Amino acid sequence: MLTINRLDIADARILIEGAAEKAREIGIPMCIAIVDESGNLIAFERMDGGKITSVTIAQDKAFTAAAAKKATHDYNKANVPGSLAFGIHTEVGGRLSSVGGGLPVIVNGEVVGGIGLSSGTPQQDMDCAQAGLDHFETKRG
Repeated sequence: MLTINRLDIADARILIEGAAEKAREIGIPMCIAIVDESGNLIAFERMDGGKITSVTIAQDKAFTAAAAKKATHDYNKANVPGSLAFGIHTEVGGRLSSVGGGLPVIVNGEVVGGIGLSSGTPQQDMDCAQAGLDHFETKRG
């Protein structure tokens, strides 16, 4: 029997709160997705003005970060022609993202979920995702 730790809705709201605060600070309305450890959506927010295409992209970034247990920008470094990982973004029905902005949520060394953001540049998405994680860590104590 397995015991699985995962984010709950209160955790997801804290992550969104931190990411949205950073998005407002930089003036970029974001789409923010929070998933559990297996990549299933827990919560989503499309800030007023968040891009329509970013609804799916944010969810795929969060899915990748949680299910693969790594940041999406790590795939970006490996997903280049000539690399053995080239084309990874076509796997899992095209859901694996290699664009920066998806980060795993790690508690006590264990991936318990993922956060994905989209609507800015990849670096802006990454910065807002990290802000969500930082806020979560602060609130968790």
